[in-house]
Amino acid sequence: MKFSARAALALIAAPALLLTACGGEETTATGSDSGSTTPATKGQPDVNGDGKVVIGVMSPGDTRDNGYYQSFVDDANKIAQANQWEVRTLDKLNPADAVNQARNLCRQRVDLIAIAASELKDALTAAPEPQCKGVNWYVNGGGGVEQTEYFTQSKDTVNQSLYAAGYAAGQLLKQLGATKAGYITGPELDFAKQAAKAFKAGMQAVVPKGELVTTFTGDFDDSAKAKEAFEAQRAQGIKVVYPYLGGATDAVTQQANAAGIPALTPGTDRCADTTTKYAVSVIFSPGAYFAAALEDYGKGTLKMGSAREWVIGVDPVPNVKFCQPQGDQQSEIDQVMKDIGSKKLDVDAAVDGTE
Repeated sequence: MKFSARAALALIAAPALLLTACGGEETTATGSDSGSTTPATKGQPDVNGDGKVVIGVMSPGDTRDNGYYQSFVDDANKIAQANQWEVRTLDKLNPADAVNQARNLCRQRVDLIAIAASELKDALTAAPEPQCKGVNWYVNGGGGVEQTEYFTQSKDTVNQSLYAAGYAAGQLLKQLGATKAGYITGPELDFAKQAAKAFKAGMQAVVPKGELVTTFTGDFDDSAKAKEAFEAQRAQGIKVVYPYLGGATDAVTQQANAAGIPALTPGTDRCADTTTKYAVSVIFSPGAYFAAALEDYGKGTLKMGSAREWVIGVDPVPNVKFCQPQGDQQSEIDQVMKDIGSKKLDVDAAVDGTE
């Protein structure tokens, strides 16, 4: 099973860019759901013709989290302000209430509804209903939501981003003359285990005898548990740490900063942060993908019924960058990402240990 880096991070950040991207591989729905309305494909961005453009954002997480979900609304707000559009944000939504909240936005005559994570995919069942006639829909689909004619989505895969992240961690270990890294995450869920597997494979591509100490704290946002896990890993001799967490990410990184242990980000670009310092930014936040969709939307070219898959090494995001690269570190990871994107490196086979 292929997991999405962003779908994974969406689950991480739910309780708790940087680039205006372009590109991506686009696919179109081969079938469509029957419904009482026809999906809008014309008249973007003011699809209802009322003389204004209103974008409704639905998020299961906190859009002031200084990370994943905030990137989604921050980029939307930047583009909206530049185009004199209005953004109405509903955050911390319960997935069980997604359909009702979507209907409410439709009744407010929004032009586009943007869903920040596939957890809220049930909101899409409102798309064919009369009150949502003509509304365009965008979904941060992660690993993918079953495509219909009513929405467009962005997708990516966890193996690409996390293998590259692990490779960067391996480069840090090599620089330090070390062999042990730490991976701290929340509940022992399938995507978190897959992310760890991909991270380890990337790390061992650089340091073949590298060891990954993995800790599942049971909670993506519990800072106390995360810091306890870090201290335990530190006692075991880790020299690099990846806090694959939500609200507890910075708590771990601040501990790592104090200990002189490099840390990597789980999704956003934090290289400019002078308070909580990261050695590497592993970028797969939804804001960059949404920004690209909004650019197309403003041009009237955002096609409903299609999916865009973002490929590392081909598109601007996902991406991995060293905040202060030493020697050939950045050029080396750039080449790895290009090889993944061109399929010269079969990343799935590498992660599965068959390469």
